[in-house]
Amino acid sequence: MSVVSAVDGLDDLIEHLRSSGRRVLGPVVRDGVITHDEITAMADLPKGWVDQQSGGSYRLEKTNMSRRFGFAAPSESWKRHLFAPRTLLIRSHRPADRSGPITITEPDRSSPALAFFGVRSCDLAGMLVQDRVFLDPDMTDADYAARRADVFIVAVACSTPASTCFCDSMNTGPSPRAGFDISVVELAEDGQDGEPSYVLTAGSDRGQGAIDAVTSTAETTSSHQDQVKRQHEDAVASMQRTLDPLHPPLAAADPDHPRWAEVAERCLACGNCTMACPTCFCSTTEDHTSLDGTEAERSRVWDSCFTLDFTHMPGGSTRTSTASRYRQWLLHKLVTWHDQFDMSGCVGCGRCITWCPVGIDLTEEIAALAVAQADPNHGTPDQDY
Repeated sequence: MSVVSAVDGLDDLIEHLRSSGRRVLGPVVRDGVITHDEITAMADLPKGWVDQQSGGSYRLEKTNMSRRFGFAAPSESWKRHLFAPRTLLIRSHRPADRSGPITITEPDRSSPALAFFGVRSCDLAGMLVQDRVFLDPDMTDADYAARRADVFIVAVACSTPASTCFCDSMNTGPSPRAGFDISVVELAEDGQDGEPSYVLTAGSDRGQGAIDAVTSTAETTSSHQDQVKRQHEDAVASMQRTLDPLHPPLAAADPDHPRWAEVAERCLACGNCTMACPTCFCSTTEDHTSLDGTEAERSRVWDSCFTLDFTHMPGGSTRTSTASRYRQWLLHKLVTWHDQFDMSGCVGCGRCITWCPVGIDLTEEIAALAVAQADPNHGTPDQDY
């Protein structure tokens, strides 16, 4: 491990990535939230900003701290940069006088070189989950594969989880474990001029090469290593929610149990949870034709299993009730995902709780259904939770 005791060192890292031809994306404050956009230096990061997240609530607060990563999970994951919200699949053309054949072309799948700077461990785990979906050797998604192929990842340990976070129980955080080129730990403001120190660990050969390009690094001391360990332990201890990723209690849940109807009374079926989720991958196709009939495009766009038309077939939609759609989402995410991909579809980022307009908490729903499964005569969960 190496330690950088000045922000200038990470500026060197960002410049190294940019000079190698990469567009560097990192966390920024925009429109009242922390999201992702292009950065050119550490000055672009959300210095002193912290977030307050709870069920159905997200607020930013400016402090006098010098930390650039003093917030929890940003408002959105990195999903949109790999699994784009809209992807052109094919384009067709025919002459206006209809004198020639229709030609069909696919778009260029090449992708600009990117570096993701400041990836939280939950989002890193989300990328690995989507890799299982889109990089399946038997059915590789060409667009995703092109975007994912050469992304340089700088992960950052989370020191201040939100009240909605539960990544520790999902074994996905709060510190990065794999899948990165460099991991960074931002320590307390005990460096130069009250600035934080940054401990860097290489996760790949190119990551080590990037660290070597930083001019102001030094070897970590036992004090730095103790701080890293203590900060991780404090982050784990601060988490208020848990979920068991290996033994989901829903496999035998009664589809007619009143809990499904109860949550459906609150659920707006808006799809916010699926849009914010770093692992959801539902999509549909859209066709657009020019008015003169010479051009047509087919695109893949994000969709949600909460929409009524998602399961529409010639006889109509198969899931007509909000209760059935919520149950499909929860059971797929936490039960049948294990059957498909040998892992959970949840990484514990808590965004589905934060960005649900009515604050539905999937960890609470799991706990309630666990009680229902253990004792079907226990009564409705609202009497106990």
